[in-house]
Amino acid sequence: MDTPTGRLISLDAFRGITIAGMILVNNPGSWSHVYPPLLHAEWHGWTPTDLIFPFFLFIVGVAITFSVVRRLEAGDNRRDILAKVAKRSAIIVGLGLFLSAFPRFNVFEMRFPGVLQRIGLVYLATSFLVLYLNRRSQLWVATGILLGYWALMTLVPVPGYGPGDLSADGNLGAFLDRLIFGTHLWRDNWDPEGLLSTLPAIATALSGVFTGYLLRSGKNSVFVVGAMFTAGWAAIIAGIIWGLVFPINKALWTSSYVLFTTGAALQFLAICYWLIDIQGIKRWAYPAVVFGMNSIAVFVLSGLFVKTIVNIRWEVSGETTSLYAWIYNTMFVPWAGPLNGSLLFAVGNILLWYGLMNVLHRRKIYIKV
Repeated sequence: MDTPTGRLISLDAFRGITIAGMILVNNPGSWSHVYPPLLHAEWHGWTPTDLIFPFFLFIVGVAITFSVVRRLEAGDNRRDILAKVAKRSAIIVGLGLFLSAFPRFNVFEMRFPGVLQRIGLVYLATSFLVLYLNRRSQLWVATGILLGYWALMTLVPVPGYGPGDLSADGNLGAFLDRLIFGTHLWRDNWDPEGLLSTLPAIATALSGVFTGYLLRSGKNSVFVVGAMFTAGWAAIIAGIIWGLVFPINKALWTSSYVLFTTGAALQFLAICYWLIDIQGIKRWAYPAVVFGMNSIAVFVLSGLFVKTIVNIRWEVSGETTSLYAWIYNTMFVPWAGPLNGSLLFAVGNILLWYGLMNVLHRRKIYIKV
């Protein structure tokens, strides 16, 4: 069910909840004091935090069916659509590189891969597949990516480690990232948004595309919700089973992780769709929609803000502190303690950006990327 403006409100709400989750887990008051569910799994396995990024890429896929596919169905030229997609992808990647380089802009030290870079590349690749392949071929591509990635990661030998090494240092993706990017990685030897693991991330977005086809199929809403829940549970179970031989791992974006997180995303979107677009229970979702309508903007601006206050530094009693640490230690720790203060610092950051984005939302100002 589309809104009069052609938007699925539940999708905006889902996107907004996901962006709020990104801000929450990325900005604790202190990384030494974080509740475990708000941290990524140390390696294999998952926590609620590990669901956030694949949820966003799943949403990207759903949104493609409400933009790219809709334009294609309206008779727009494929090349024109692809040119617009490529421009938007380049802007998103550029914003990611800018955010990575800020504030020193030292190209010799900056990290090249990143969250926005992956979003831009996945958006471009998925849109291309949707524009030039039929739905059955898209399904075959998604299946081939998951099986092919499994084969690459488990069968191709890595110099010094051999085949099938899924450690941070020894996996094929990390080896290729070191070969291509050198030391321009999140860690000296690997990056969670590396180049090879972007392939299965495309499969995550394609799962969103297939969900978008279902949502736009015109079928009975009860059937659609039921199909989403059924497919969601099937994907979760398949991911768990596959995880026995190819572990669920966010940093490697394993094929089992794709299935597992896709299933969770289907369940979450089905709930939002049922409540908001079918039952019309929308008031609770207003803050999420505010974030969802300006998602990339709030992600970039909040990232720049945090980097700015981290880099405002001065000496106190012979020790260097930052404005970020000063706010946490002065305004939150004294009354909430280190752990809860760290959480409330992150919540306060969300509330700050909600207030700013709400001003834009009420004035119908949406920063298009």
